[in-house]
Amino acid sequence: MRLWTLHPRYLDAQGLVALWREGLLARAVLRGATRGYRYHPQLERFRAHDRPLAAINTYLKAVAAEAQERGYSFDRRRIGPARTGLVLGATQGQLGYEWRHLLRKLRARNPGLYARWRAHSYPQPHPLFRIVRGGIAPWERPRARRVR
Repeated sequence: MRLWTLHPRYLDAQGLVALWREGLLARAVLRGATRGYRYHPQLERFRAHDRPLAAINTYLKAVAAEAQERGYSFDRRRIGPARTGLVLGATQGQLGYEWRHLLRKLRARNPGLYARWRAHSYPQPHPLFRIVRGGIAPWERPRARRVR
């Protein structure tokens, strides 16, 4: 499960569809409607909010808006009411980590999009997040780099 801190505009079609599905799964977990993924670390920041369901709904609303912008038809009826003005904090380090992670994925599966985004040094965050100073989030599980 990857609930990106970065704006969904940077994702390729495969990534955007995966984000939608994973966001819906996260919503089901937060509602207590599934037994799987209950302890997934990426859900910690949503659970930490006073209104976790409103937070994930607001997150999904922005994902659906990006999909609509691209001409996709994600079923918005699958999400509950979102709130305006709702904000979660995220760190610069987390956003940077995810940006590098996404660029590695795009280099392998969508070279055209990789070429478009690789010159950007720092992405915009998902509209739900306000970026503050700090390193990678404590819930993140960075993969060790392979020695080549």
